[in-house]
Amino acid sequence: MITSIAHATIYVLNQDEALDFYKNKLGFEIGDDMKIEGGFRWLTVYPKSNSQLQLVLAEPKEGPMFNKEAAEKIRSLIAEGAFGAGVFETENCQQTYEELVAKGVEFIQPPTEQLYGVEAMGLDNSGNWFSLVQR
Repeated sequence: MITSIAHATIYVLNQDEALDFYKNKLGFEIGDDMKIEGGFRWLTVYPKSNSQLQLVLAEPKEGPMFNKEAAEKIRSLIAEGAFGAGVFETENCQQTYEELVAKGVEFIQPPTEQLYGVEAMGLDNSGNWFSLVQR
């Protein structure tokens, strides 16, 4: 029986740059950073307050998972902003928004009242959008 979800994948254009963004801008911790034979890198991050679900920062490259054409298509979609990184929760959306803006995080929507709480929409450095929500 499946008891939990341990990892979710965010496709990024460059793992080193994505790691810098998630660690130094969003304040995430590094879970795993391992290079596997053949050049594959298993890189995970998670918010300091919750290591239960880790985000895999995966760079689509030609290899066992993708042929060259598929990797190029995924990279193109990432660059176009066609992927979302998900929803990050916070206790104070306005304060977190201001802290992240001061660190250089780009937002496409400032904190706005919604039916479910306060939400801001940001972008990581690969072009993935994310929702920052205070319930």
